[in-house]
Amino acid sequence: MSLPAAHLVGLQLSLSCCWALSCHSTETSADFSLPGDYLLAGLFPLHSDCPGVRHRPTVTLCDRPDSFNGHGYHLFQAMRFGIEEINNSTALLPNVTLGYQLYDVCSESANMYATLNVLSLLGTHHIEIRADPSHYSPAALAVIGPDTTNHAATTAALLSPFLVPLLLEQIRKVNFLLHKDTVRFNDNGDPLSGYDIIAWDWSGPKWNFRVIGSSMWPPVHLDINKTKIQWHGKDNQVPKSVCSSDCLEGHQRVISGFYHCCFECVPCEAGSFLNKSDLHSCQPCGKEEWAPAGSETCFPRTVVFLTWHETISWVLLAANTLLLLLVTGTAGLFAWHLDTPVVKSAGGRLCFFMLGSLAGGSCGLYGFFGEPTLPTCLLRQSLLALGFAIFLSCLTIRSFQLVFIFKFSAKVPTFYRAWVQNHGPGLFVVISSMAQLLICLTWLAVWTPLPTREYQVFPELVVLDCTEANSPGFMLAFAYNGLLSVSAFACSYLGKDLPENYNEAKCVTFSLLLNFVSWIAFFTTASVYQGKYLPAVNVLAALSSLSGGFSGYFLPKCYVILCRPDLNSTEHFQASIQEYTRRCGST
Repeated sequence: MSLPAAHLVGLQLSLSCCWALSCHSTETSADFSLPGDYLLAGLFPLHSDCPGVRHRPTVTLCDRPDSFNGHGYHLFQAMRFGIEEINNSTALLPNVTLGYQLYDVCSESANMYATLNVLSLLGTHHIEIRADPSHYSPAALAVIGPDTTNHAATTAALLSPFLVPLLLEQIRKVNFLLHKDTVRFNDNGDPLSGYDIIAWDWSGPKWNFRVIGSSMWPPVHLDINKTKIQWHGKDNQVPKSVCSSDCLEGHQRVISGFYHCCFECVPCEAGSFLNKSDLHSCQPCGKEEWAPAGSETCFPRTVVFLTWHETISWVLLAANTLLLLLVTGTAGLFAWHLDTPVVKSAGGRLCFFMLGSLAGGSCGLYGFFGEPTLPTCLLRQSLLALGFAIFLSCLTIRSFQLVFIFKFSAKVPTFYRAWVQNHGPGLFVVISSMAQLLICLTWLAVWTPLPTREYQVFPELVVLDCTEANSPGFMLAFAYNGLLSVSAFACSYLGKDLPENYNEAKCVTFSLLLNFVSWIAFFTTASVYQGKYLPAVNVLAALSSLSGGFSGYFLPKCYVILCRPDLNSTEHFQASIQEYTRRCGST
């Protein structure tokens, strides 16, 4: 112990001595002490403490009426009996006489007095503070007691700096007969002989002991007579003594505190299970398995994708097939009336290129159904993006050409002749289509769409799809189509005042707005939903764009050919042009 620490202990003990030794006086009975070569101290509550609330430290006198403590008296007599047995034996400690000094520790003040008295030097009433407490020789060599936690904590705190022990070193060498039983101890101070298991009987006005079993070794043998145990429950029912009850199925044991028997029950998280071989930790399920919260086993995940035989698939397949039939029928109708003014004003042979591109994009939609494979992942979006780009390129150049002919050909005749002689419309369609083809090829080569298994979205499902929706190539291809849509819209809007037979602004505007709304709805849905029906949403958006483009551009012309043949004449178209020229001249 350091010198400052010694001074601190000395100050504490001095204050305690001033309070305890000056304010507490006891008369020592002959039954409380026995002289000897070595002195042992015993601290036992022969009287009960004074009940009541104390607002400041007080000294409690132990010898009060009706405060006798039978339990402490038995401990008191047991120590006296043990020491007298040792002194009367010629084999235990020959030529050594043990003495004792017993104290009544009925209260905290009495316990403090007894502890300080034990620490005082032999024959004195004071305690000497030294820097090295190992050379200190108090009146008692060892202390037995107290038997309560509160008093023991105070006693241990005062005795520990002076290295006073609860056991003698010589106890390991003890070996004697007591009532025909051998008493001896091992190196740890534990008894090596057997012992009786005693139950306290408090059923009457006075308590007594009852032997209910015994333990003997070696060999280890435990014998308990359960019929002699008197439980305090109803009908002598055995009480349940556990820190924590067993957990429910799928709940792991999380130890709280220092003991394995005390734990909290926590359900296993989703995706994990509790193996009965280890009740303290949940195990994760395999990649192809899942488990709900609080599960004892894992279950195989269900593999899902947009199959051909689902109702929504039938509806979308029927709509797409109908669109293909309408495109094919329109191509036949235009081929049959190829030389009529309506077909010529719509673009003539360019219309077949536009219808073919719509058919190609429509064919790509079949790749969204069934289990994804490498060919379907490669072709379905790229065919759609390329086909719709060709259609938009044709639509843009057709609207631009009408505006240029009616509004600018007379103003810049040289540029118009060069545009016609160098096949400007066809050249634009080829360049624009090749640009989208290059984007698609780069997309397929660099960010190759592959079949994938999605595990993160739904814990119980494995969603099969293609890795395409978030790739830069996919976004670039659709951004290019968006640019072509804006160009087509701008050119058609510039021709809003053209002759009625050539004015396609309303129909084209409708089809392009439908295209914009469809893909905005798709990307919004894809940002919040990644399930098996996302391909169906993709097909619906694509089908809306293709149908809008077809119906906005070709259906009005089919209506004129089939239902209004009077409008499909050269005279009618010339009259419309003359009316437009007269209106422009007047303005």
